[in-house]
Amino acid sequence: MHRLTKDNHTLGARRSRGRVDMELSQETPRIGDDHAGMTSAANGKGSVENGKGRVLVVDDEANIADVVSIALRYSSYEVETAASGQAALEAAAAFRPQLIVLDVMLPDFDGFEVAKRLRERADDTPILFLTARDTTEDKVRGLTLGGDDYVTKPFSVEELLARIATILRRFGRAGGDEAVLRFADVELDDETREVHRDGVALELTDTEYRLLRYLMTNPRRVLTRAQILDHVWEYDFAGDARVLETYVSYLRKKLEANGPRLIYTVRGVGYALRLPPH
Repeated sequence: MHRLTKDNHTLGARRSRGRVDMELSQETPRIGDDHAGMTSAANGKGSVENGKGRVLVVDDEANIADVVSIALRYSSYEVETAASGQAALEAAAAFRPQLIVLDVMLPDFDGFEVAKRLRERADDTPILFLTARDTTEDKVRGLTLGGDDYVTKPFSVEELLARIATILRRFGRAGGDEAVLRFADVELDDETREVHRDGVALELTDTEYRLLRYLMTNPRRVLTRAQILDHVWEYDFAGDARVLETYVSYLRKKLEANGPRLIYTVRGVGYALRLPPH
């Protein structure tokens, strides 16, 4: 039996008479500290009727996986766990998470190898690496392999939840998104990563796909250049902003080959996905 209370702002855990009571205490626990006081918790799933998204937690330390999973379920995420690299790959295929919290140190092969294999099979699920290794070399390697963030142990649950929410917002995957997005005669299928306009398949690069997806999750809304760069090229993008104009041009050409213009420039501000004028 789990009991979660909102007395303050952070998550703690203690065992009492064979059950785990999860409490929010004044002192933020730092998961991974020897004195964090974590104990193994049951894997019961919370309600996800209005869930924020699906998260796969991969960590061979059961106490860490349990506490992170409970915190996520308490925050209305749907969660699955895995304790090895092979189990992570199998769970990613079956569960189809919208984000993976991936420990680097695993018993069979490490999290970097998991990320590499996921990308090799064209799985672009966002990855947040979770590790006790805090070297620049490891961080660079993780991000180079397709990781989207890197959290070192010990860490606070609040920080982890905030980073997860930020990544999901950045990729437009939060809030129980529909698998298929539609605008006018354009259809984007997130499960198959296929895009059609008026029934005709469009061949998009990964960046073009992410750009179109972000526009389709914000139809008719004027998005600033900074917002688009932040969500499509990630928060640490520091290149020439003219790359955005180039990719908008590429995407327009592919979309307009099968219909009228849908991506409009709002001079001095950014871009908006709009229906063509009648």
